[in-house]
Amino acid sequence: MWTKANRAKYNRDRLRYPSDVTDEEWGHVAPLIPPAKRGGRKREVDMRAVFNAIMYVLSTGCQWRYIPKDFPPKSTVYRYFCDWAWCGVLDRMHDALYVMCRERAEREASPTAAIIDSQSVKSAEKGGAHIDPHGYDAGKKIKGKKRHVLVDTQGLLMGAVVHGADIQDRDGGVLLLSTLHGRFPFLEKLLADSAYQGPIFADATGKILPCLKIEIIKRSDQAKGFVKLPMRWIVERSIAWLNRCRRLAKDWENLNITALVFLRFASIRLMLRKLCNC
Repeated sequence: MWTKANRAKYNRDRLRYPSDVTDEEWGHVAPLIPPAKRGGRKREVDMRAVFNAIMYVLSTGCQWRYIPKDFPPKSTVYRYFCDWAWCGVLDRMHDALYVMCRERAEREASPTAAIIDSQSVKSAEKGGAHIDPHGYDAGKKIKGKKRHVLVDTQGLLMGAVVHGADIQDRDGGVLLLSTLHGRFPFLEKLLADSAYQGPIFADATGKILPCLKIEIIKRSDQAKGFVKLPMRWIVERSIAWLNRCRRLAKDWENLNITALVFLRFASIRLMLRKLCNC
C-alpha cells in the first residue's frame, strides 16, 4: 500500500527502463546468481544487464529480437534465460526470495494453508511440429493454455504448471500438487473452488499429500456480479498481479516450460517489489 513514507520508492522514472531492477532489488538477486565456471576466459557479460533484459521482455511483452541494443545480445540473454531454468538457478532464486518475503511478514518459511486456482489464456497464432499443443476450455470458451497456480495466504506463488486448456481443473490441480516434492512439509489445508470438489481430486490428492485437507469455498447461487469470497480472492488477486507483465497477457510460447519460466520470473519481480517497497 502506498504511503507518504514509501511513495518515492515506487517511482521508477530515474531508471533507464521502468523494468530495470534498482540497486536494492539487485542486492537481493546478485548473491543468488552462480559465478562463472572455472577455466577459460573471464566472464565479460554483465549479469545485471542480462537480468534487466529478461525483465524488459517480461514487462513489455516484446519479442527476443526486439530487445534494445543497450542490452546484451539477444542470443546471450536467451541463453542465460534457458540455463537458469534448466540448471535450477531460477528455482533456488525463487525459493530464497519466497523465504525472505515470508520472514518479512513474520511468517514461517513453510505455510500451513494454500489456495489453488487456474487461469485460461488465449494462444497466439503459431504452429509447427515442435510446440506443445493447446486445448479448448469449453467452460470459458477459450482456445489456448491453462495456468495452474498455488499461492499462500500472502498471495505469494508456491508452485505453478502450464498445460493445455482442455485439461480439467481437478486433473491440472493434481499435476500441480505432484510437483511440490515435499517443499512445504507443514502444508495442512488446501482452499479451492467448486471445480476441485468430488472424490476424483480428493483421492488423487490423498495419495500425493495424505495429511492435506481440502476445503471447497462455493459461490452462492443467489449472488449476482462480483462477490468477494473468503480466501479465494487472494489467489485471484495474485493472478491479476502476475498479469501486469504483458508477456503473460497471452500464450506466446511454443513450449509450456518456457511459459512456466516467464511465470516464475513474474513472481520474482513481484517479490522483489514487495521486499524493497515496504
